[in-house]
Amino acid sequence: MRYLHIQNARLIDPAQQLDQVADVYVAEGRIKAIGHKPKAGEIEKSIDAQGLWLVPGFIDLGAHLGEPGFTQKGTIASETRAACAAGFTHVCALPDTKPVADSPAVIQLIQEKAAKAGFAKVLPLGALTQGLAGEQLASMFSLREAGCVALSNARAPFKDSYVLRRVMEYAATYDIPVFLTADDAALSAAGCMHEGTVSTRMGLTGIPSTAETIALAQMLLLIEQTGVRAHISQLSCARSIDMIRDARARGLAITADTTLANLVYTDAGVTGYNSQFNVRPPLRSDADRKALLAAVNAGELAVSSNHRPHEVAAKKAPFADAEPGMSMFDAFLPLALQLVDNGELNLNAFINAVSTLPAAITGVEQGLKEGNWFNATLIDPAPERTFRRAELISKGRNTPVSGQTLKGEVNAVFVDGREVF
Repeated sequence: MRYLHIQNARLIDPAQQLDQVADVYVAEGRIKAIGHKPKAGEIEKSIDAQGLWLVPGFIDLGAHLGEPGFTQKGTIASETRAACAAGFTHVCALPDTKPVADSPAVIQLIQEKAAKAGFAKVLPLGALTQGLAGEQLASMFSLREAGCVALSNARAPFKDSYVLRRVMEYAATYDIPVFLTADDAALSAAGCMHEGTVSTRMGLTGIPSTAETIALAQMLLLIEQTGVRAHISQLSCARSIDMIRDARARGLAITADTTLANLVYTDAGVTGYNSQFNVRPPLRSDADRKALLAAVNAGELAVSSNHRPHEVAAKKAPFADAEPGMSMFDAFLPLALQLVDNGELNLNAFINAVSTLPAAITGVEQGLKEGNWFNATLIDPAPERTFRRAELISKGRNTPVSGQTLKGEVNAVFVDGREVF
């Protein structure tokens, strides 16, 4: 047996209560030994990881990959490579492609392109409704059989609560997980940022927190009624966290995530009408940001990228007319480590939020444990990098970190034992 030998790495895996410097031996795609040399076999390749962190690979619970249909913004190859640069070994691809991912044929196309690219694995999220129109149910069972880890309507609204109930009932019947985004379209449709003092001062139409909490209340009641296996995506405000806690106290086994942008930025970033901060969900108040951080530190929320790449022209319009979204992959790790360095985010809580919790939600085997598939990320926390748009791996140029210098980078990424980055 021939081994990949990673020497002297700091192994960090909250799920295994692991934080120690040790050697790791990998063969046939799996972790064969941790902290001791196997009795038989030879070393095929050694990596000196002195000063580096070896952590379970990150799993993104929601990213827009551009393809099929929006290749001017990104391709599966470009964006999964950028995902690797962020430390992700798996990426849940949102279904708002063109054509919409509402048929097994589109799911197969996505999987084939991801396999050909050979970077991060893509976990397709199939559409809950045909064309994401929110009216007719998609062929949900067929999508699940085609390889979708869950079904989602992205941020597209449902026609009414009756359709939402039917979606949940059908999914519950076949135990299909659903990813739901809480957004009352009637309250948020005209808005372009968080409704608050900043939006008032700038004369921009705001999106109130109640656009999220009213929709969330409806979803939680229907989840309780139908028993569907549900994950709430992209929470953005403090009140939503309280509602999730109350629902869990009543026995609902629901999971939830927030986006990294909502942990890093607030609506104050919109000052100057910087269209890079036109995102959905909107960036809310600093009180909301701190409440989200507290929930992540408490292990209550996963963290997703909500990566949405755009070409330069998409953000050239006036703020309210610019296409919403932020390209997150290139700077994902440095932005998160900035929160860690600032003392706002616990390192173990971050790894838990981007690896352990998403693994449980998606059913992916992840973790630094003997016998497991070796899906892992090697991180160097020390180097500094100045971000320049022309040097980004993602095709998306809509990042607010251009010109900033941040610390930390991914040294290597392994997917099923294969070094892909």
